[in-house]
Amino acid sequence: MSTARPVVSVYDLSGSSSSTTCAPTVFQAPLRPDLVRSVHSAMAKNKRQARGVKFEAGYETAAASWGTGRAVSRIPRVPGGGTHRSGQGAFGNMCRGGGMFAPLKTWRRWHRKSNLTEKRHAMASAIAASALPPLVMARGHRIGEVPELPLVLSQGVESVQKTKEAIAVLEALGAGADLQKVKDSKKIRAGAGKMRNRRYVMRR
Repeated sequence: MSTARPVVSVYDLSGSSSSTTCAPTVFQAPLRPDLVRSVHSAMAKNKRQARGVKFEAGYETAAASWGTGRAVSRIPRVPGGGTHRSGQGAFGNMCRGGGMFAPLKTWRRWHRKSNLTEKRHAMASAIAASALPPLVMARGHRIGEVPELPLVLSQGVESVQKTKEAIAVLEALGAGADLQKVKDSKKIRAGAGKMRNRRYVMRR
């Protein structure tokens, strides 16, 4: 059966082809972008932490409706006088300082279950898609100088211990442009995370 599978080159650390091997059958799996998208979306939800609003937020005032006959809406209004707050609408989600509609609860169903077989099919489909240059380039990767996909390295790559050596190997294989793209993507994070030890974001 190995002769029926595509043959790919095996590259050494210098970037030259040293031998050939048969590609695994997973690269012949059918492409199911819908399955990959649904499984990725479901599994990403499993990283969420439960959160919710204070159960009495927006309702911490003794507001009551004025009833009819005053030519104003019947929304509950803050009692008292001597301040701008008195007479303002309260409780409603349309009011300033009122409660929100359908407030977040900690017992919401935050996580999602994915079938094991479904996850396996999605993984096989994603691996198969990584061997198609048009899809890889559409993802934003710079693979113009990469000799072929999938890019198979010899077992000698396991001897690489330092990051400098790994970068040299990838540049010899034509992946230097993609590494530079990642390096140039480092930006300061938008939002409060930059003050919480998450200052920079970078593409993978």
